[in-house]
Amino acid sequence: MADTKREIERKYESDDAALPDLTRVPGVASVRGRGVTHLDATYHDTADQRLAAASVTLRRRTGGADAGWHLKFPVAPGVRDEIRAPLSDTLPDELAALVRSRVRDRELRPVVRLRSDRDVRHLLDEQDRLLAEVSVDTVHAERLTGEGGEARWTEIEVELADDGDPAFLDKVEKRLRKAGVRPSSSSSKLARALAETETRTETAPAAGSSAREAAAGTPPATAPEAAPGHKHRPRPDGAPVTAGDHVLAYVRAQRDALVELDPAVRQDVPDAVHRMRVATRRLRSTFRSFRSVLDRAATGPAAADLKWLAAELGKDRDQEVLAERLTQALGRLPDDQVTGPVAERLAAWSEARHKGAHHELVAILDSRRHLSLLDTLDALLADPPLRKKAAARPDKVLAKAVAKDFGKLTRLVEHALELPPGPERDTALHEARKKTKRTRYAAEAAVPALGEPAEEAVRDMKSLQGLLGDHQDSVMARRTLRELAAVAHAAGESDFTYGVLYAGEAHRARVAEEALPEAWSSISRAFPF
Repeated sequence: MADTKREIERKYESDDAALPDLTRVPGVASVRGRGVTHLDATYHDTADQRLAAASVTLRRRTGGADAGWHLKFPVAPGVRDEIRAPLSDTLPDELAALVRSRVRDRELRPVVRLRSDRDVRHLLDEQDRLLAEVSVDTVHAERLTGEGGEARWTEIEVELADDGDPAFLDKVEKRLRKAGVRPSSSSSKLARALAETETRTETAPAAGSSAREAAAGTPPATAPEAAPGHKHRPRPDGAPVTAGDHVLAYVRAQRDALVELDPAVRQDVPDAVHRMRVATRRLRSTFRSFRSVLDRAATGPAAADLKWLAAELGKDRDQEVLAERLTQALGRLPDDQVTGPVAERLAAWSEARHKGAHHELVAILDSRRHLSLLDTLDALLADPPLRKKAAARPDKVLAKAVAKDFGKLTRLVEHALELPPGPERDTALHEARKKTKRTRYAAEAAVPALGEPAEEAVRDMKSLQGLLGDHQDSVMARRTLRELAAVAHAAGESDFTYGVLYAGEAHRARVAEEALPEAWSSISRAFPF
């Protein structure tokens, strides 16, 4: 069974491997030597170094107190989550699954071997509690691919103790800098090893493309209406220029989110499914909203797969939202309105539904259709299917797309308001909610180009989405309460409390419907596009 540890550390280098007197660091009462440990680590990656391109490291290490398999994901500069599995000859399946969104069908193989002599010291406070671990590592790196190559260096590593204050690392760094020690130019030992052992036989990503896109390994997308001679060339500082640049930047951010959230969804991290579902919807909405920029014939297959993926993610997410909503509503009821084991039945329903949905979702993430979707998105970004308007200035093109989506939303909201309360209006409001999201995502993509007007549009759509979302959640909650009440009644339990909760949800729906006309009038009058 793998376990996860948050690792907060900083790396340094010096012309002199000797450490200064660290008892002069504020808060440090003593420095205790822990001896020298020999570490032998073999790092694994694909032939095109997909993991290294994403700053992800996978190694099998012997020696030290934590021998085994280590998988590290970047969280922030100097912060990584390390997932550990027991030592074995082959890569554990649970770790292989966590890198599948990046590796896909590529083989993982040994790429670098690092042998280190680690001289460890513990920084302790007055109560003899560990503040940080400081090590001087003498490293021998050996490239295991191509013609090979070797490198040697010495580095200093300072790792914060579990639950320690990150500000303590600033104090240590101040002392090290005074002694002539400087921050390392490499983010990790592996990054330095890859750079210093590289030979001319190694294949590097094509110039002007990201490592991820160079590693896609998929055929380029075609663009029947691509602008003649148009090239996707942001400014040298990376800022987008054309309408196409802005749309592609948004698409790239959502593609990255799908890949990066995959391990969190598999590990059932709270809110991970929701964030992945949002990224999926943003991508699909972008392909539909900006058809004047990206050719629909090329993006259509990806859009269909994104719709499928969003639906699969929704099974788990919708249940999660409902369970939280009903649990909170039950908790607000006075004791005399709660009869029977309502809380227990609700908890059992939630747990059973979640376990089943999560199991199915992991299978979806491992499916050929999902992995092919990721390859397709890589290919679309590597060779974008740009149309003529992609080369135009972004202000008019993006503003027109947002305005077009808002026009469709207007018709849906006004139609819903004309209907009497009931199932038909519920359906119409749900359709308006979906269009609200699409308009919001189009405005989000336009923010870097259009500034405050687009930000105002995003705020308006978020407000409307919240109102319509509360209404739709009430519709789904009432449906679930009817089902739970029927089960409770069949089991001989009182269904009174389910009725009370149902009435509360019906009231919330009426409040949302009554607030909608005024809210919509305000938004439609002030909408900036």
